Amino acid sequence: MDISYRTWKVFWRNFVVFRKTWLTNIMFNFLEPLLYLAAMGYGMGHYIPAIQGMSYLQFLAPGLIASSAMWATASECTYDSFVRMKFQKTYHAIVATPVSLDEVVVGEMLFGTFKSVLYGTVILLVILFLGLVRSPAALLVPLVLVLCGFVFAELGMIWTGLVPKIDTFSYFFTLIITPMFLFAGVFFPLDALPLIVQRLAWLIPLYHVVELVRSLVLGQLSPGLLVHVAWLVVFIAIFFYPPLYLLRRRLRG
Repeated sequence: MDISYRTWKVFWRNFVVFRKTWLTNIMFNFLEPLLYLAAMGYGMGHYIPAIQGMSYLQFLAPGLIASSAMWATASECTYDSFVRMKFQKTYHAIVATPVSLDEVVVGEMLFGTFKSVLYGTVILLVILFLGLVRSPAALLVPLVLVLCGFVFAELGMIWTGLVPKIDTFSYFFTLIITPMFLFAGVFFPLDALPLIVQRLAWLIPLYHVVELVRSLVLGQLSPGLLVHVAWLVVFIAIFFYPPLYLLRRRLRG
């Protein structure tokens, strides 16, 4: 594996492009969570009793921070990365320089992580403005979003290394990302579900991100949160190398 400071040059290349298109890039990932917040939090929330001692709006808002970060990174490291690799031949151009292919892949994952932090933090600022942040511990949320970004950057780049064509990403979002979105505790507590489902939720990365973000936003701090942090760190360590291997095999094979 050949990784050095040049990884950040790949990140900077993507960031320079993003600066030119940031408005169109940010609108979808910014507006959709706000629509969920308005329709489900303010609308449907009026018909839902208090959950764990809080209004449904307060329960929902932190989950949307986590899910927004997930969607932003997953989109960046699948469709956007595939376009750069397959159609624009950006990867081929970069590796013609001293930058290695491994550095390109890690740079892509770093930029996907940046998207996670950016979009999640924007939603955090919105719910802060709405008075839904209860604790100064919410200042630690961007650190959680870094872990979230790495997790879904790795998953996205693994899929990018596997798919034969861009249409195949629909399977990734339908079979992996959407079930996480629905069953990771974003919209309802999982303790109402069967025990087997609650245990399976521990296998869902977004579940751990949601638990951390919600606890920090609401000030529900406990040593148990370190278990969620450890789970995410172990996940990142395990799945760091598969994207490098798959993209290396794909572009050099």
